[in-house]
Amino acid sequence: MSKPPGAPSPRDLERSLPAVASLGTSFSQGQSRTFSPRGLLLPAQSKAISAVRRTFCLFVTFDLLFISLLWIIELNTNSGIEKNLENEIIRYDFKTSFFDIFLLAFFRFTGLLLGYAILRLRHWWVIAITTLVSSAFLIVKVILSKLFSKGAFGYLLPIVSFVIAWLETWFLDFKVLTQEAEEERWYLAAQAAAARGPLLFSGALSEGHFYSPPESFAGSDNEDDEDEGNGRKSLTTQEREYVQQGKEAMEVVDQILAQEENWKFEKNNEYGDTVYTIEVPFHGKTFILKAFLQCPAELVYQEVILQPEKMILWNKTVAACQILQRVEDNTLVSYDVSAGAAGGVISPRDFVNVRRIERRRDRYLSSGIATTHASKPPLHKYVRGENGPGGFVVLKSSGNPSVCTFFWILNTDLKGRLPRYLIHQSLAATMFEFAFHLRQRVSEMCARA
Repeated sequence: MSKPPGAPSPRDLERSLPAVASLGTSFSQGQSRTFSPRGLLLPAQSKAISAVRRTFCLFVTFDLLFISLLWIIELNTNSGIEKNLENEIIRYDFKTSFFDIFLLAFFRFTGLLLGYAILRLRHWWVIAITTLVSSAFLIVKVILSKLFSKGAFGYLLPIVSFVIAWLETWFLDFKVLTQEAEEERWYLAAQAAAARGPLLFSGALSEGHFYSPPESFAGSDNEDDEDEGNGRKSLTTQEREYVQQGKEAMEVVDQILAQEENWKFEKNNEYGDTVYTIEVPFHGKTFILKAFLQCPAELVYQEVILQPEKMILWNKTVAACQILQRVEDNTLVSYDVSAGAAGGVISPRDFVNVRRIERRRDRYLSSGIATTHASKPPLHKYVRGENGPGGFVVLKSSGNPSVCTFFWILNTDLKGRLPRYLIHQSLAATMFEFAFHLRQRVSEMCARA
């Protein structure tokens, strides 16, 4: 492809290499675990129970404590707690005593914690037994007892016990088991993607008219040692951490791309751009923009990945982009400011990101994660945002080199007290707006060529 008039020189591009607009590609620095096939264990293999299972166990404990509290309140009336305890336990009467409802709550507590906290069962049979026993007992109790003559507690305790038992069933069936099965599916898919490995290219690429990182052999653990052996500067501990963060973010991007059949359609526009979502373990909902562009992949690579500082000239979703530190050929740290969204309801956010760039046989990739840098502490002027793993991907077309497919993977925490539905709507709108500006930019560049 010929060099368009006014295009930047290789030296200019080398100085600007690169940081992609952060709205789409950084990872929350507060997250200490990145989803990767090496770091994620199946729920059955992990020593720590999952967060959703832990929440279920807390709810089961609340069940026992709440029923106990209501029973104690009922005991501490009229004749006093000691006299009522004697009547309900020592002189137990099925028709008038609340003691058996307390024992029923203790039965649920013991059975459910034994099954789902200690034995870590992944089947519904334990909750089925506890709910069946509770429901049958309470129905018989209400029919045969004289509890209603005791006032409000005669109604309250059986109803509360019945409702909580069924809430526990719903929570386990629709939340705990479903989410853990989803995480296992992600694990297996990630293992399959890692086993296939990236498609690497052993030869030189043809885009010699602009600077780009060297061919990336992702997954090599000896890159730093090889760099030192080739006479390049040795990396500090902080720089090595930046490099590792970039590699981990790239792994997550690869795993998301490998599961396109599991993406959920959200919306599209008149240009054929489509926004999908997918739930990523430990990171939540991730948005994916897919757009087909009538231009070579190298042009998008140059405009989006290699020249982020100039992106503000044509991309209205980005207010500023600055490279803070270039760590090595494939890794750098950038500072980015996103423009406001949702008609000004969402104010501009700033981001500090570590970024990794890779070239492969059939694609160009830029992934990133949120990080910290001494030169850019949080400012009062902006809300400091943190995004989940994501990035930009440009796929080449094997049959037609003049077209390409562009992906923007976005997982963001904009911070601040914003309604979730508003954030999700604004993110999709921002992605469509970015695609519109990008399409305009590449059309102008192709017209100049």
